[in-house]
Amino acid sequence: MRIVIIGQAAFGEAVLKRLKDDGHEIAAVSAPAPASGRSDPLWAAAEQAGVPVLATDLLRTPEGLERWRSFRPELAVMAFVTAILPEEAFEVPTHGTIQYHPSLLPKHRGSSAINWAIIFGDSVTGLTIFWPDRGIDTGPILLQEAVAIEPDDTVGSLYFQKLFPMGVEAMSKAVRMVEAGTAPRIPQNHAEATYEPPCTEEHGRILWFEPAERVYARIRGCNPQPGAWTEFEGARLRIFDCRLDRRLEAGMPGRVLSVDADGFDVRLNGGVLRVLRVQPPEGPKVGAGAWARTVGLRPGYRFRP
Repeated sequence: MRIVIIGQAAFGEAVLKRLKDDGHEIAAVSAPAPASGRSDPLWAAAEQAGVPVLATDLLRTPEGLERWRSFRPELAVMAFVTAILPEEAFEVPTHGTIQYHPSLLPKHRGSSAINWAIIFGDSVTGLTIFWPDRGIDTGPILLQEAVAIEPDDTVGSLYFQKLFPMGVEAMSKAVRMVEAGTAPRIPQNHAEATYEPPCTEEHGRILWFEPAERVYARIRGCNPQPGAWTEFEGARLRIFDCRLDRRLEAGMPGRVLSVDADGFDVRLNGGVLRVLRVQPPEGPKVGAGAWARTVGLRPGYRFRP
């Protein structure tokens, strides 16, 4: 098929490579314009392959849409798109447009679907390839695939080890279905829909009095972005790698129980959090044990709230 790709980052680049390997003609690519002298991976890959590239923002303009039409696409593939595009852009290809979303729609619509699935304690998530419309992740479903969220999964592990490779394969399969004329358009059940806002720093605040499982889920659901945080001596300390021990200890939630070379233990409401990697307000991520030695963290200190 003659395909145009709208996307960004490593996922967009991987989809471009896979569709080329599948024998499809990539007529053009739309990706975020280079910023600060650095090209988006999809943009760079398209240029290297000699594929015309159009900045995604231009698809919101009459001139950009006219250029999009000039590529005469049969199908558009949206591979990791966070921008809201006009419905007119979806209708340019003769077979329409399909999009990847990392959740089992209609659940977890929005740009932070992976974060919220973990934060809310879901045991299963997945991906959806759907036909976008004027709503946010509301279009008919083409195909879906489910995957388990393991107890220690983070956003990073769930995406890069599962939803990323699964998504590339699913997009390849979806394109074959469109080409064969077997791609369905299954309406979403909007009564079962959930939508969450972008997961930002304000959502990453650790509430130590919450149940242990919720604290652990929040940290994992913000790792690596936006980073869950607590306050230490009036400044924000981000917590990344950690483990949950379900043993019970006396004391107030947020109290440091022990400190050693590898990290430190914090008492939770129903367990103990073993903290292994942190990021101080100014500086890179470091081992929690090394940070604790540097700042003089001692058992008995209490993180609040």
